[in-house]
Amino acid sequence: MRGWRADLSAMLAGMLAAAALPPITAVPVLAISIPVLLTLINAASTPWVAARRGFFFGFGLNLLGLYWITDAILFEAARFWWLVPLAVPALAAVLAAFIAAPAGVARLFRPGWPAAFALAGAWGLADLARQFVATGFPWNPLGSVWEFPGYAGDVMIQLASLVGVHGMTVATLLLAAAPLLSWRWRGAAAVALLAWIGFGVLRLEGPAPPAPGLKVLLIQGNIAQGQKWDRTLMVSIFRHYLTLTRQAVAAADGKPAVVVWPETASPALLQTDAEARRLISEATGGNQALIGSVRFDREDHPRNSLFALGPSGTVEAIYDKWHLVPFGEYQPDWLPLGIQVVPGGGFAAGPGPKTLHVPGLPPVGALICYEAIFPGEVVASGDRPDWMINVTNDAWFGNSSGPRQHLAAVRLRAVEEGLPMMRAANTGISAAFDAYGHEIERLGLRKTGFLAVNLPGSLNSTLFSRYGLLLPALLCAVVLLAAVRGARAGGERP
Repeated sequence: MRGWRADLSAMLAGMLAAAALPPITAVPVLAISIPVLLTLINAASTPWVAARRGFFFGFGLNLLGLYWITDAILFEAARFWWLVPLAVPALAAVLAAFIAAPAGVARLFRPGWPAAFALAGAWGLADLARQFVATGFPWNPLGSVWEFPGYAGDVMIQLASLVGVHGMTVATLLLAAAPLLSWRWRGAAAVALLAWIGFGVLRLEGPAPPAPGLKVLLIQGNIAQGQKWDRTLMVSIFRHYLTLTRQAVAAADGKPAVVVWPETASPALLQTDAEARRLISEATGGNQALIGSVRFDREDHPRNSLFALGPSGTVEAIYDKWHLVPFGEYQPDWLPLGIQVVPGGGFAAGPGPKTLHVPGLPPVGALICYEAIFPGEVVASGDRPDWMINVTNDAWFGNSSGPRQHLAAVRLRAVEEGLPMMRAANTGISAAFDAYGHEIERLGLRKTGFLAVNLPGSLNSTLFSRYGLLLPALLCAVVLLAAVRGARAGGERP
């Protein structure tokens, strides 16, 4: 194939690969789509042509993988109707560049395992870059395809404790390329897959760490996005959360508990509203609370924050979100549009990851919404917490794959860090994971209620939690070095 036929084939292969992503997780399709991509790369006349084919593969992959972003735009359809047909294709095209580059690199190597190794190593490095370029958007890394529900998924995601999701992406690409290689390499891939499974099984057989004896009460208010910022509904929304909190506290049967409200759940400004804090304290029955709310700093800039309230309603600690969503929570100056998309420029960013030390609670690491998709950037350096919480508002994305993909990212962060993760989502999916990423309980989309979960214990620091993104970066370098040595041993590329 040449020209547009090859480009179209690459795009269709990328669209097929999207079926491997959560929530479908049809992983076997990668054994078709990745060999198709490699075949098109090997047949390309130049690295530039290979990069173009990689671009179309990435465009198809992200076009389907990120379709749910359109749901968010439709909430502001009166203002941004013109973005509906443009936003997802434009973002898919930007992200496709991070697959085009590895495809071009792979064309420099001779067909066979050197080209496959070059593609995997360069793809992994491109994904690492995707985490930082223009503040980053590491959504849907291919390593996340192993997040099956239940025990099978628990087994497969344990590798993240060693090399993180980026390392899992490299391993996934190498396994997916095996059908295109010789029987020797297919056998090696089968052995590697069995070793991967064996590691996961053995790790899950480890002893359960001691639990701290704390109930976590995750409140899911299920407030529709169109109502969330309606000032005429502020009082009723606040009362709604107070009622759910009382019900959750009653379900705790008098055991020590902490109440968690989702991102920006409180319509009251808790920083200055003492009466609102008093009412929350009454509803919690003297327990601590972690409440998502907006606050204003000394320069009068709004911040997306999490308030830690003591038993009497006093503010014990505040965490400010630092990974803000471009064009959602702030208007970046690195891509001027000539129009104001975010009113007033949006939120101000916090200083970075932070562990909250609240009297009566184990130290907790806070993640607000989007921050949970950044591996290696979720825990404060030198101040490891005993557990993590993720408060979020996924109401923007409706009943789509978006909230489910977000939940998959949260699960992987628990495995990478070896810490239990508690998640309170406005409209769902609220869930609780132990330090192995095993789901304890969940409350599905568009349901009103709460989860009362016994907080699991934390594991010792994982290899990934100690060395972070350095490990997948080293893995990528080793794989690329192997490709170089293989290419030299086999002579020049034809």
